[in-house]
Amino acid sequence: MVMDDRTADFTAYASGRWASLVRSAVMLGCSQPDAEDLAQTALVKAWTHWPKVRQAAEPDAYVYRIMVNALSTSRRRRWHGERPTERLDVEPDGDDQEAGIVLRHAVVDALRALSPDQRQVLVLRFVADLSERATAEVLGVAVGTVKSRTSRALAALDPAPLADHAGGES
Repeated sequence: MVMDDRTADFTAYASGRWASLVRSAVMLGCSQPDAEDLAQTALVKAWTHWPKVRQAAEPDAYVYRIMVNALSTSRRRRWHGERPTERLDVEPDGDDQEAGIVLRHAVVDALRALSPDQRQVLVLRFVADLSERATAEVLGVAVGTVKSRTSRALAALDPAPLADHAGGES
């Protein structure tokens, strides 16, 4: 198979952003398999408009906007009444990977306690590492709205569980 420049450019972009897109989707409240599906959906839509995406001032913001919109659309369509009632509690025993998993669960739980708007702004700003302007573009709001949502979301977070899992003191 011969790759043209467009295909090679997109392939490099997608492979470089895959992990970040999936991680962001998990932080937005998706399970790992759903996060992978959401990232794939966003990249497929980005591929169909790749010349426009590539020419955008911030291609990452464009792709994250696709992802946030796809998540919103999928949440409107599906029933989410079922929630797991038990969770395996894994206590870190010095193993860094296990401690990281526990901390990740604590972060996801803390984000789930926030409103969807607050969760989106924190994930886009601090997980996806988008600027305030890019985050505003993704969410379709003013930069001032991003600033106020970020401030309110950070104020609403309870740092105690996160500090406990990170080994800090509350």
